[in-house]
Amino acid sequence: MKILILKPSSLGDVVQVLPVLRLLKLHLPQARIFWWIDSRLAPLLEGDPDLAGVVYFERSRWASPVHWPEMYGRIRWLRAQRFDWVIDLQCLARSGAFAWLANGNLLIGLDEPREGARGFYDVVVPRASFHTHAVDWYLAVLPRLGVPVHWKFNWLPERPEVVAALKAKWPTAGARWIALQPGARWANKRWPIEHFAEVARQLADQFAEVRFAILGGNDDKPLGEFLARTLPERCVDLTGRTSLPEMVEWLRLCDLMVTNDTGPMHVVAALRKPVVAVFGPTEPSRTGPYGLLDQVVQHSLPCAPCLKSRCAWPTPMECLTAIPPQKVFERARAAFAACHSERPA
Repeated sequence: MKILILKPSSLGDVVQVLPVLRLLKLHLPQARIFWWIDSRLAPLLEGDPDLAGVVYFERSRWASPVHWPEMYGRIRWLRAQRFDWVIDLQCLARSGAFAWLANGNLLIGLDEPREGARGFYDVVVPRASFHTHAVDWYLAVLPRLGVPVHWKFNWLPERPEVVAALKAKWPTAGARWIALQPGARWANKRWPIEHFAEVARQLADQFAEVRFAILGGNDDKPLGEFLARTLPERCVDLTGRTSLPEMVEWLRLCDLMVTNDTGPMHVVAALRKPVVAVFGPTEPSRTGPYGLLDQVVQHSLPCAPCLKSRCAWPTPMECLTAIPPQKVFERARAAFAACHSERPA
């Protein structure tokens, strides 16, 4: 059997679809499973033991007609595979079209109305309710395929070679680490950087053995530099300096993450690590850290969650700015202390 999963982006969404891959492979061990993914996120999946291959979606290249023959060649390759199942979990017009062009025996996708992709599908899976978490919605495709859903799998297996390289590049020993993720794709998902700095200062005062790993991409470098200047002896600024696999392994060795609503938050949830997640315009029940929604901090406003990337409230971004550092610190302190108490002596 051959299976194609389409979920090209974003980081958090790809992580949240991984349980679908794990269960497919667990219950169909002879299946050859491929994943269609944005080439920028491909390192997250390359070498995954449950995948037979990664199919690259070159979004930036294929925007130009010059590269359309390359895209056509990729489609021909997909059709030649004769997939038994094609599972579109992106559910936008682009992914729906690629899924249909792959010409598999069965095409299944989610009932996402935004761009009409469901018109391509043989089987359409509705969201149980507005508040159904994305992970549970993705998993809902499996019973339609006769695959049982359970949690007896490793969501993100460790990569020993990445761990070894990470420890050779950065001094990780002799400290307990807290990850800080001050960036986010939407500006109105970013809790004020000064608040992050205050939480870090209080945690550093409370726990002498703590050091901070500041995570983020190239766009987050100014935020990383700000935090690193706050506690220069206690911070390692990793913004723009880690690969995706290195970011995953950094989070694995941390005892806690303090974060905005962003992709690495879903990684730490997949690793079953403690997290304190600050939410503003988005709905935690739908896209919060899976299984850890009690660790979300959110301020109640009539407009929140608006689910929009631009704030229209009279006091801009009040859903975030009204969350005091002390509240996040108290959550983080309790989570970190509990993690410490659970460690073997």
